[in-house]
Amino acid sequence: MGIVYVFCSLAIALFPDLSQAVAQSWIHGIDFSTVWTGSPRGNFLLGLTTAIGLSWVAGYAFAAIYNALVKK
Repeated sequence: MGIVYVFCSLAIALFPDLSQAVAQSWIHGIDFSTVWTGSPRGNFLLGLTTAIGLSWVAGYAFAAIYNALVKK
């Protein structure tokens, strides 16, 4: 997840207009023009840390549920 997050941050830095168009299409056309900065800076470390942490929690929960169901 960390690699994906860094890749996305680089994409935003290198191709801000394309990144905004892709994000807007993925989020059902929500208009980001008022909040889009076109820069990955700002909360990069916070976003990276939370993305990795939530991915770990989701993976752990998936494994726990899977293992519980397999034992039945």
